[in-house]
Amino acid sequence: MGSIDADAHVIENPLTFEYIDEADKKLRPMIVQQISGNTVASNEGGVQKKFWVIDGRVQPMEGNIGSNTSEESREMRDVSSRLKHMDELEIDVQVLFPTVFLRAWTQNERIEYALCRSYNRWLAEIWKKSDNRLRWAVMPPLLSSWDKVRRELEIAKDHGACSIFLRGLEIEMKLSDEHFFPLWKMAEELDLAVAFHSGNNSFAVRDMFKDECGFSRSKLPVVGAFHSLIMEGIPTKFPKVRWGFVEVSAQWIPYALNDLSIRFRRKGKRLSSSPLKDNNMWVACQTTDDLPYIIQQVGDDHLVVGTDYGHADTSAEIEALRLIRDNGKLSKITADKILDANSRALYGLK
Repeated sequence: MGSIDADAHVIENPLTFEYIDEADKKLRPMIVQQISGNTVASNEGGVQKKFWVIDGRVQPMEGNIGSNTSEESREMRDVSSRLKHMDELEIDVQVLFPTVFLRAWTQNERIEYALCRSYNRWLAEIWKKSDNRLRWAVMPPLLSSWDKVRRELEIAKDHGACSIFLRGLEIEMKLSDEHFFPLWKMAEELDLAVAFHSGNNSFAVRDMFKDECGFSRSKLPVVGAFHSLIMEGIPTKFPKVRWGFVEVSAQWIPYALNDLSIRFRRKGKRLSSSPLKDNNMWVACQTTDDLPYIIQQVGDDHLVVGTDYGHADTSAEIEALRLIRDNGKLSKITADKILDANSRALYGLK
């Protein structure tokens, strides 16, 4: 069996925004460097010195960078370097997610479209150089018309994308809102997974928890999306959509399902005995999860695992795939499912 990293990252840099149309070049993010004032520590304890300025808002560049990856590899300046490191880690395929865009960054339709479009073209070029080993999640410009969103998804699908990137909250809405029904229909038609990654695109929530570590503003909205999608029966309306929940651990699944079971019962309904399977959902686990307990509760067919490559937060474990395979906590059959077959099922990989 192979090994698929279900959650890896690219670190944006000026090359990311070289694909912006000439008329929109003025919208490119700036990079600024702090030279005085109070400093902010990164996740590894260093001092953050460089920042993005996107639509007039300052976003950290160095806050979540893992020093166990090289700059040319995590920034994709040298795709061959990334592939070589993947070989060393015994990873066959990585599914790539963004970094700076994990947080709310604009409410301006033109800026969002220009940056999403450029990011998607950048990832398409990375995929071309990777011998199909670097798959990715397309960024949909959700403030734009659905025609523009479809165009981005179609181009991405033809250039290595296997998923649609979303955060736990989008454009100040919950993901079970009918507003997103056209997006779920596109996901079905284009055979793209829908991956809810740790993060949120709500300025209200971001500002409320701006000094918090990220658990409430980034992790919990994804758990909430899982809960509300099932509670409101969205997967049954779009039965061909494959839903993924990434970089929020899997330890919460029994709690969420127990809560759903109680709420269903109070409404005279019954929660499925295999809710992940019946709702076409997969969850990315972490090596620190109590996997035997989770598997006892929900089985082993709908768990995947990622390294969080390039990052340095609580989900990052560069050796995650080897640990799943070699730590002796799981049977070989279960480990092979988590490392390969389940990710192939989620992302539609051949």
